[in-house]
Amino acid sequence: MSAVTADQILAAAGADIAQRGPLRDQPTGERSMSRAIAAFNALHGTCLTEVQGWQFMELLKHARATGGKHHPDDHQDRAAYAALAGEAAAREAAR
Repeated sequence: MSAVTADQILAAAGADIAQRGPLRDQPTGERSMSRAIAAFNALHGTCLTEVQGWQFMELLKHARATGGKHHPDDHQDRAAYAALAGEAAAREAAR
């Protein structure tokens, strides 16, 4: 198995984000976290933000990465979720 570089992980994470929009028929990209958080907050009476939703997903992938065999997508997905959290944070700060 050849070594994977950080640049390759980030590029793959970016490609995943880019392909999700067409996969979900969303012209501006697949950004379902705000809807998921709104539903979660309504069901549980909480006030999670979109950023916190993406951070939760990062932690989920981190927890998965600590058990069992190495799965490259754990790290790739964490990179994508971190980028999506950054995007959401910039949006929240602009409001």
